[in-house]
Amino acid sequence: MSDPIEAFFAQLNRQAPERLQRRTAGTIRFELEGTDGLDVWHLTINHGRLAVERRARFADTVIRTRRDFFLRMVRGEAKPLPAWLRNDITAEGNFRFVVLLERLFTAPPGARHPRARAAERGEPG
Repeated sequence: MSDPIEAFFAQLNRQAPERLQRRTAGTIRFELEGTDGLDVWHLTINHGRLAVERRARFADTVIRTRRDFFLRMVRGEAKPLPAWLRNDITAEGNFRFVVLLERLFTAPPGARHPRARAAERGEPG
């Protein structure tokens, strides 16, 4: 699969990220604007299990962004919450799914948990 965005959604369809909480349920529609038009992806989250469809359906939250920016999030080069604060992505609906996006995307290259970083420095955790 040569398209990183398709690969991202295919991976979500195969296996939910470990960071996804098991008690979460709901739907997110991603609308990605590109030079070829609008790509639409629908993600259903059902208590730790994910299902991805490539069609427009009603969703609890609708996330809109440019396709090139979404690709940056897929690569771990941009994080969803700061992107939302900068209006690189917009959201309509239930805000808790905007926060949940942080768990769907990989961490930026070289990122480590703050406690692990403190332990490396010998600081108390």
